[in-house]
Amino acid sequence: MPSPLQQQQAIAGATFGQSLFSQSTVPLSFGNDDAALAAVATGVTLSDRSHWGRIRVTGADRLRFLHNQTTNQLEQCAPGEGCDTVFVNSTARTLDLVTAYIEPESVLLLVSPGQAQPLIDWMDRYIFFADQVTLVDETETTAAFTLMGPERDRILTQLGLPSLVNAPADHHETITIKSGTRGEIAVKLAVGSGLATPGYTLIGAADSAADLWQNLMETGVTPLGEQAWEQLRISQGRPMPNRELTDEINPLEAALWQAVSFEKGCYIGQETIARLNTYQGVKQQLWGFALADGADPGTAITLNGDKVGRLTSVVKTAAGMKGLGYLRTKAGGAGLVVDVAETTATVVEIPFASRGYLAEPVGERVSE
Repeated sequence: MPSPLQQQQAIAGATFGQSLFSQSTVPLSFGNDDAALAAVATGVTLSDRSHWGRIRVTGADRLRFLHNQTTNQLEQCAPGEGCDTVFVNSTARTLDLVTAYIEPESVLLLVSPGQAQPLIDWMDRYIFFADQVTLVDETETTAAFTLMGPERDRILTQLGLPSLVNAPADHHETITIKSGTRGEIAVKLAVGSGLATPGYTLIGAADSAADLWQNLMETGVTPLGEQAWEQLRISQGRPMPNRELTDEINPLEAALWQAVSFEKGCYIGQETIARLNTYQGVKQQLWGFALADGADPGTAITLNGDKVGRLTSVVKTAAGMKGLGYLRTKAGGAGLVVDVAETTATVVEIPFASRGYLAEPVGERVSE
């Protein structure tokens, strides 16, 4: 039986199916993908990210523990602040890119779809007897929605919530939204959309999700399904687990320099990441690809007959086929034309990426 939230989304035209990234049932489309993508650039959209994982970390040692487990500087964050950080293994290969929201008595981690339990299992391995750390999976008991687009601040003003307008990325606070059926809904409101497009993310109790969705819809937003979100993700370069984030890739290769601190102390994988930075040893990088025709993820990318990378994600858009993939640093970068199976592709910059020290690519021929 559809949940109350799904019933509200069906009224808005949603068709449902399995998420591209987990086994959750999500709104794949509201029958308006082109209009929704246009609204990202000219208006404001509302997307359901409830299938993304949410882990609450409590206990006196929570910040120290997470600081030692991930790539960014968490111990210096104050309540109300947050940051992106990456869970990596001992050889600095990626597990997931997460957003950490620091609260007075806990840390809330927003993680990729299907990754909450794997990350809890991973962290459990490093909680020792004396550690005061507790992990709780709140994915099923909470819901998450994201507003994106240039009119996002108008929505906050309509809801009487202007306090985070112009606040830094990942800053957040708990607010209440008036509801005709429930009186008030308590919601965490955070700056950021999970993509390069500016926005806000709202996280609240699952039993109030339908009311929160309806309240937001009444402000004049355009609903955006996962298929359109995937077009945005690939166009903007947000890496995801089992696509761009794998046990073969480190965060610097994934162009996630903004989520890595080079000043913090020891953490899992730190030695490898520090060495890559010190000796400028990043051998491949994540880029976007404008493809002349379709190609499958996993297809080799070649230049002058030499393999120089591989595709990781591909999607059809109104502007043509777009993809993400890894390209050897010495092969080149934006503007380079490469071969992908029976077609060609132009390498393009992706706005989600940050590339640290890396200089302009040299575009030389590279052999395996």
